Amino acid sequence: MLCGVYGRMSIIPKSFKNKNTASDYEYKTEYFVQQIDHFGFANLDTYKQRYLIADQYWNANGGPIFFYTGNEGDITWFCNNTGFMWDIAAEFKALLVFAEHRYYGESLPYGPDTFKSHTHLNYLTSEQALADFAVLIGQLKRSLPGAANSSVVAFGGSYGGMLSAWMRIKYPNVIVGALAASAPIWQFTGITPCEAFNQVLTNAFKQASQICVENVRNSWATITSIGGTTSGRKFLSSVFNLCKPMSHQSDVDDLKAWLTDAWTDLAMVNYPYPANFLENLPAWPVKAVCNKLSLPAEGEALVQYVADAANIYFNYTGDSTCLNTSQQATGNLGDLGWGYQSCTEMVMPMCADGESDMFEPKSWNFTDFSEQCYKQWKTRPQENWITTEYWGKQLQYASNIIFSNGLLDPWSSGGVLESPALTLIPIVIPDGAHHLDLRASNPLDTAAVVAARIQEKNLIKMWLGQL
Repeated sequence: MLCGVYGRMSIIPKSFKNKNTASDYEYKTEYFVQQIDHFGFANLDTYKQRYLIADQYWNANGGPIFFYTGNEGDITWFCNNTGFMWDIAAEFKALLVFAEHRYYGESLPYGPDTFKSHTHLNYLTSEQALADFAVLIGQLKRSLPGAANSSVVAFGGSYGGMLSAWMRIKYPNVIVGALAASAPIWQFTGITPCEAFNQVLTNAFKQASQICVENVRNSWATITSIGGTTSGRKFLSSVFNLCKPMSHQSDVDDLKAWLTDAWTDLAMVNYPYPANFLENLPAWPVKAVCNKLSLPAEGEALVQYVADAANIYFNYTGDSTCLNTSQQATGNLGDLGWGYQSCTEMVMPMCADGESDMFEPKSWNFTDFSEQCYKQWKTRPQENWITTEYWGKQLQYASNIIFSNGLLDPWSSGGVLESPALTLIPIVIPDGAHHLDLRASNPLDTAAVVAARIQEKNLIKMWLGQL
């Protein structure tokens, strides 16, 4: 649902009173000048990669480096939502580094023109991003007094978690281990069924209310039917308080896609306390939404319930005067970059059958997907590249990776839930949502996530020779 030299700086915590807001930490930014093509060496162009660094907890005489492998977005946002690293830094006397992924945030190889031409995007790959991280770590170990002998542990959540796991696979000489939280490394062709994601998502809503699931499932046909007339579209525009009134049938399709994304995001951020990772939301937001959909309904009454539920996600604070179906969640994610990556190597099949899930039936058709990609980016997806490059399910040859997954998170459908090797440790959090364990500790945390963090700390200590 999707991170060579930045100048050196310290990141100083501003307030630990509320560690789940976007203003948890103050930091300065450093840049590292990276080569655009790490592998071909024919192109010697460079760009400035941003990274954040905090040394106030660090034992500069060999203390470890905790390295966050940046996601598909602004690295400061991920830094502020990865409080677990900050929580344990003093105990480990660790240096914290948050590295931004090329083509996201401020790390744009072609500046403001980066996404203006598809010819600029050839170097937007996970392989190049991993090489950036490896080169940056080498530079830090050479340039920071005392860091030469520091062991490096990678951390990441979601796509960042995938990168942490893959970095341990690809560069075991650079990092001693990786915590890959909510990392769907198996959400690819031939490994995970395309319907699994939406089934897990639906189950998260079902735990809140079976009637809620049935109402959502019935809402699609109802919205389609009402949206088939001019007066119906006027009603939908009013009940959803849309900034731009609906005028065409395509607007109805946009509304349904907007709602689908909202239900998906809600399952991902179904945290046990109020948070603002994607939107400002209450504790257990899926339950709050399903409270609005807890009575059987049909027709316009059902649409009203759905609108009331959606309003919790898009306007819980009441600050918005109207809602825009062209906007989705935070602006910190790089939708353009991830769209391109999805059309090249990140081919994650998704489908729905409308029976085992709560969505409109939708099949997965790789040929159609490929045509859409070519139309937008003039490129074709490599359907099986990720499983070839990063070993697919043949992970028994890897070591020292923690795969943590919350079962309320739809991305757990493609996560590693059972160990394929003794040193690959799956940690399952039954009541956890998307990389909950990477977030800062909170008094409302469940016992399962508290236990998961303790286990993660002990495994990291073992990798570092501290046990």
